[in-house]
Amino acid sequence: MPIYEFECSKCHKTFEKLLKRMDEKAKEPCPECGSKETARKLSVFAAASSSGSKSESAAAPGMCGRCGGPGPCGMDD
Repeated sequence: MPIYEFECSKCHKTFEKLLKRMDEKAKEPCPECGSKETARKLSVFAAASSSGSKSESAAAPGMCGRCGGPGPCGMDD
């Protein structure tokens, strides 16, 4: 079952709800204030790998993983 993320239009709180399926017309009540003025937010999807091997895209030892330069982004003092 997917977890959907919502935001309340009244109190602006963000909350998650585990739902069997999502009906576009359904409104989930806010657990903070009880308002049904909620909207589903766009959420990012994350997945984890269970393989024990190192990623091929990992930076070499002593190299930055973001830019490939030495140290954290090549900004050595």
